[in-house]
Amino acid sequence: MLDRSLCGKRVFLCTPYLTAVRGPFNFVLCELPLEMGENMSKRLKLVSATESEMEERAFNNPFPDWDQGASTASNSGTDSDCNDPFDENGKIGDAFQKKVQNKIKDLLQQMEEGLKTADPHDFSTYTGWTGIAFLYLQLYRVTEEPSHLQRALDYVKRTLRNLNGRRVTFLCGDAGPLAVGAVVYHKLKNDAESQDCLTKLLQLQRSVVSSDSELPDELLYGRAGYLYALLYVNKEMGPKTVDEATVSKVVEAILDSGKNLSKEEKKSERCPLLYEWHKKHYVGAAHGLAGIYCMLMQPGASMSQETLTELVRPSVDYVRHKRFRSGNYPSSLSNETDRLVHWCHGAPGLVHMLIMAHKVFKEEKYLKDAVDCGEVIWQRGLLRKGYGICHGTAGNGYAFLALYQQTQEKKYLYRACKFAEWCLDYGTHGCRIPDRPYSLFEGMAGAIHYLSDLAAPEKSRFPAFEL
Repeated sequence: MLDRSLCGKRVFLCTPYLTAVRGPFNFVLCELPLEMGENMSKRLKLVSATESEMEERAFNNPFPDWDQGASTASNSGTDSDCNDPFDENGKIGDAFQKKVQNKIKDLLQQMEEGLKTADPHDFSTYTGWTGIAFLYLQLYRVTEEPSHLQRALDYVKRTLRNLNGRRVTFLCGDAGPLAVGAVVYHKLKNDAESQDCLTKLLQLQRSVVSSDSELPDELLYGRAGYLYALLYVNKEMGPKTVDEATVSKVVEAILDSGKNLSKEEKKSERCPLLYEWHKKHYVGAAHGLAGIYCMLMQPGASMSQETLTELVRPSVDYVRHKRFRSGNYPSSLSNETDRLVHWCHGAPGLVHMLIMAHKVFKEEKYLKDAVDCGEVIWQRGLLRKGYGICHGTAGNGYAFLALYQQTQEKKYLYRACKFAEWCLDYGTHGCRIPDRPYSLFEGMAGAIHYLSDLAAPEKSRFPAFEL
């Protein structure tokens, strides 16, 4: 959400969308920033929505929920159900996959055309060129098509010319272009360029771990966002690419910050690791506790089981107890309004924290809470804000893919397919137009990323978050 104290500064926040204005033929146009180009919104094929509809946060879910009996009958040939995306082997069927692949091609063409008027100086993963490079890396991972890797390189070269040293995270700072650049060059076997990116990435560590640093700890702008960059490089290039000592220094800085604030606010026993962003204790994945705890629980963070048990587990439990009766979670510890069902704020981000906790601590209560989150997302997850990753339908769909990977229950793969089916009708529902409508986290690139992950759902990963 946009922090008004930052007005007048150049920021890349998890922002609300701009107010729509009605253009000719009753299509919704949008007053976009001048730097994005006046024709940006006109390129999108969007259908208008009434003002009363725009006030609601989610569409009613029109899809029937998973019915195992009906699906079994359909797959056995005794019934015909066009709503079932699975084949007789219980896999996503060829017909559905073909629809997805055709839509990806269509959206890629729209995206490339729209990017011609995008901000040439936005190098970020969140809304800029690194996010597009990241998407093409994903497409290369899924298809092994060399042209996608070459396209990723084209965008990496553009991003590396625009680094400004002002931020250090993967999503919104220099760490994103440098980490993605290192990986792209590594896959192209250009070791010299890859090492140059890696060296510059590691040079950022000093400001991250400095005791004098006023850096926050959250994912978008803070230490957890830099930690992700290190873990991402190790995941893609080999576990020793960034040595354990370097990773541990960043982890220790995050732990020290959390312990200090918890002690200061007299919550050490209830929540040993407490964090804030702009004087507010956010809960969600983007700016809050869930995103930080997720990074700390990653195997690559190399935390001891003792530290995880003493510090992270009670902190996760503290967040669990803030849950609404609906199964959703507040945007901040002080917020009592059950409103947002986004990856950035709400159940779709908490799912990933809870699943990580289940993996690490082997307690069923975490999986049960994650499953409850899934019910909230199924009911309230088709968002009027759009189809994107941060606060859109595609980002919410990733919660079902995560639940499917953890439980192997077909219900969650079915639900993921239904959210993908919604995205196949991109632009026809009357959603709001994002500020950056072709970007990875706000716009079309994120929806493409999600659709591409259905080719191999067992290996899907929420971009710039899951490893």
